[in-house]
Amino acid sequence: MPGPIVLTALQAAIFAALIIAWYVLVRAKALPVFFFGDPVLVFQQIVSWFVTGEIFVHLATTLIETLLAFLLGVASGIGIGLWLGLSPLTAALFDPYIKALNAMPRVILGPIFIVWFGLGIGSKVALGVTLVFFVVFFNVFQGVREVNPVILSNSRMLGANRRQLLTTVYIPSALSWVFSSLHMSVGMAFVGAVVGEYLGSARGVGYLILQAEATFDVNAVFAGIIVLTVFALVLDLAVTLVEKRLIVGKPKS
Repeated sequence: MPGPIVLTALQAAIFAALIIAWYVLVRAKALPVFFFGDPVLVFQQIVSWFVTGEIFVHLATTLIETLLAFLLGVASGIGIGLWLGLSPLTAALFDPYIKALNAMPRVILGPIFIVWFGLGIGSKVALGVTLVFFVVFFNVFQGVREVNPVILSNSRMLGANRRQLLTTVYIPSALSWVFSSLHMSVGMAFVGAVVGEYLGSARGVGYLILQAEATFDVNAVFAGIIVLTVFALVLDLAVTLVEKRLIVGKPKS
């Protein structure tokens, strides 16, 4: 396994190779520029957005929607996951309803949320929460159920009460499950925000992409996609850094 510097260099080389291949194929007309855009013009569009400052209000809106959806979805997923994981009877009662809600395509709730919360941030956050919640909930629920029964029995024999079991056994056991779900949840929160902006908004990166699609400006579409992807990776990196600090005993990969 190469070191982190070498690995990063190889990853950068792959990215550069993909951009070069894109450029060459478009210039050679192997890929129609109308559908695939021009990487040079895409880069110029991104630079123009940041130099003129046009992107900042849209990017701030999308990031706020994403962060709120992420935080609310994670908090509710952890809370309800712990509650049902520690309450077998309640979990059995709500099981068919949870499965039904999870099976529902949450995107169809977007228009309903717009009616309820309007075209502002609220409807985008609500849609993002529905996407994040179930990812976190099922991981936390499973993490609580996977607690080692021997450790649980020994803790009870030593006199641990319910609160102590929660803080010293259940939560540490579910922690790795929680963080594995958080990486996926970042992407889900972005999806909720952008889809919500598609359905109805006056600002946001999703709104910029929608406007570009309406004018057949494929370069601006790709530029918006790249900006969203970069900031999604930044948020995912932040989750990774927090994970490394909190999960001390996690073996290094």
